[in-house]
Amino acid sequence: MKKEFKKHWQLYLMCLPIIIYLIMFCYIPYGGLWMAFTDYNVVDGIFGSKFVGLQNIKYFFTGGTGMGLKVIANTLIINFWGLIIGTILPITIAICFNDIHNKVFKKITQSVMFFPYFLSWVVVGAIIYAFFSTSTGIINQWLSEMGESTVRWYAEPKYWKPIIIIADVWKWCGYNSIIYMAALSNFDATLYEAAQVDGANRFKQIIHLTLPLLKPTVIILTLMSIGRIFFGDFGMIYGIVGNNSLLYEEVAVIDTYVYSAMRTLGFSYTTAIGLFQSIMGLILITISNHFAKKINEGEGLF
Repeated sequence: MKKEFKKHWQLYLMCLPIIIYLIMFCYIPYGGLWMAFTDYNVVDGIFGSKFVGLQNIKYFFTGGTGMGLKVIANTLIINFWGLIIGTILPITIAICFNDIHNKVFKKITQSVMFFPYFLSWVVVGAIIYAFFSTSTGIINQWLSEMGESTVRWYAEPKYWKPIIIIADVWKWCGYNSIIYMAALSNFDATLYEAAQVDGANRFKQIIHLTLPLLKPTVIILTLMSIGRIFFGDFGMIYGIVGNNSLLYEEVAVIDTYVYSAMRTLGFSYTTAIGLFQSIMGLILITISNHFAKKINEGEGLF
């Protein structure tokens, strides 16, 4: 170990700032997880507060708020469809871009697709409001012009899961397509030349060459997303919906629920929910990684 450190001390020195950062903000805070098993109060502190075991997590599922299972369902539905559509669409776009030979057109379209990634959720929320505002929204204006009844979008909860899923996919689609395009650029061109010689058309080349070659990248990105499937995007929900009480039950995810519960139910309760999210993420990614190795020739995240 001393020999290794002496030989590569410059590299270890470069790693030192991030190691310090991880210790300070990732490992030391682990001690705060004990709060999830206590009835925390400021006077007694984290380790002096009354131990209550799993009462906080139990209350999340069976407590008087009745929102525990609802916000879990909302989180899983939004993330699941965001994962499915957000995988298929970027792959499709990447394959289409890969066949564009006009460099100017290709750069322009890539820039247009990538642009939403740089927008904050507040800006995205403003764009969505411009479409769905009851009085001035573009959608209601179209409905009026066609002689249809207008819709009070911000008072109708049933529409907002699809809207949020579409907004999430739209924002991240360009970024994810760039990752797949980078993978496509590394594929061996001679494989496609051989396929053409054997009479394979473009569609067959995509099915039998492109998609199998993309499989490792898809699996890795999917595994990383599965690890976060119990975590809702707080910024997305609040940027699009805000504090609209009429829509809250339909779009509230675990993270927005934690934000609301922190003011009334305290730090112990919300810490317990955060611990539950992390444990479920660990379980899911471990199981998914096991199955990923079986379909990806033994390769996974770990």
